[in-house]
Amino acid sequence: MARLRQMPSRLQPAPRRLAPLITVGEQGRDRLRDATQEWRKWYKTARWQAVAKRIKERDNYTCQWPGCGLISDAKYAMVVDHKLQHHGDEQMFWDEKNLQCLCKPCHDMHKQRQERANR
Repeated sequence: MARLRQMPSRLQPAPRRLAPLITVGEQGRDRLRDATQEWRKWYKTARWQAVAKRIKERDNYTCQWPGCGLISDAKYAMVVDHKLQHHGDEQMFWDEKNLQCLCKPCHDMHKQRQERANR
């Protein structure tokens, strides 16, 4: 009786151009957005850190979302948020009248839901 030979595999690795689309969790998604959206680097500047600190102090470390009012000076409890999306407009990005202090839960839940609905 003749022996059966194993057939060669027809599977090939995924093309390189697809690799960046596969991200792992929030960090991978952030890295991809940082690479594709130039304005995201503004958040990593000393100028942004100074503006964010001024906004938090101006709003007395109090969440400005209607009905929340959480007060916290913990480092990551409050987020400085744009009231109106800037879409890469540098003047709108730095406009302090367009900035507000939100607690992280309100920013990540309510504000993000509102922005997705407006798209």
